[in-house]
Amino acid sequence: MSSNDTARRIGAVIQEHEQQILEAWIGHLNSLSFRKDAAVADQLRRHCTQLLGLLPEATVTGGTENIEGRAWDEVRNLLAEISNQRAKQGSTPSETATFVFSLKQSLFTALREALSAEPAVLADALWGSTTLLDQLGLYTVEVFQKSRDQIIVRQQQELLELSTPVVKLWQDVLALPLIGTLDSARTQVVMESLLEKIVETGAAIAIIDITGVPTVDTLVAQHLLKTIAAARLMGADCIISGIRPQIAQTIVHLGVNLEDVMTKATLADAFEVALARVGARVTRIAA
Repeated sequence: MSSNDTARRIGAVIQEHEQQILEAWIGHLNSLSFRKDAAVADQLRRHCTQLLGLLPEATVTGGTENIEGRAWDEVRNLLAEISNQRAKQGSTPSETATFVFSLKQSLFTALREALSAEPAVLADALWGSTTLLDQLGLYTVEVFQKSRDQIIVRQQQELLELSTPVVKLWQDVLALPLIGTLDSARTQVVMESLLEKIVETGAAIAIIDITGVPTVDTLVAQHLLKTIAAARLMGADCIISGIRPQIAQTIVHLGVNLEDVMTKATLADAFEVALARVGARVTRIAA
């Protein structure tokens, strides 16, 4: 029996026994460790119904050996949508793959009942169905992983932006408190945030506070110098605060040249210098 004939028989069985396969499939999925709330149950039934509705035509037209053809476009689009939704909902890769792989049990049962009088045809249909569902299951995992990776990258970007706030301390004075390790990606975010704020406020002084930076090595120092150079090109001078004794020793040991950069031990000291540079002064009011 040719592969095209096998695909036609599989498609015909799915179409003829669609409701039986659907109920058995959903029952099997519900017996697994899927969440049992009503919204999830409704979504699960809708996804199962949609996929079963598309499978007969795609199987007959596109065959079971390769799901990359145009005949499988609608099925792939549906599985991509399902995988993306599951990634956003926090499902695991195994739960996503099980959605497709669990169809085997109910489909095989329907094939055995429909083709029991034709053993050779049944064997070909079971093998063709296995090949098909394996491909569809692996496709859902691939899409799920890509979607999860995109979510992680976006969350990392959002965390970077949240961890590098630029604060306006005074007229013409900005502060950029840094917490954690500086790497190339974060330096880029720091630089962009600082330059955007300089343009927005027209600030003349930017205080970069590194009190929360655990260590300063050559790479971190280079990142700081790049940020300072970029700020100067925008017309703002920089002061580095939070220079602790151990960081000062490290900078000297590394031979990093900070001679043309104002440095202070604390943010308060740096703020005092910044106020003097912009012609302002804070005085204590007598009680």
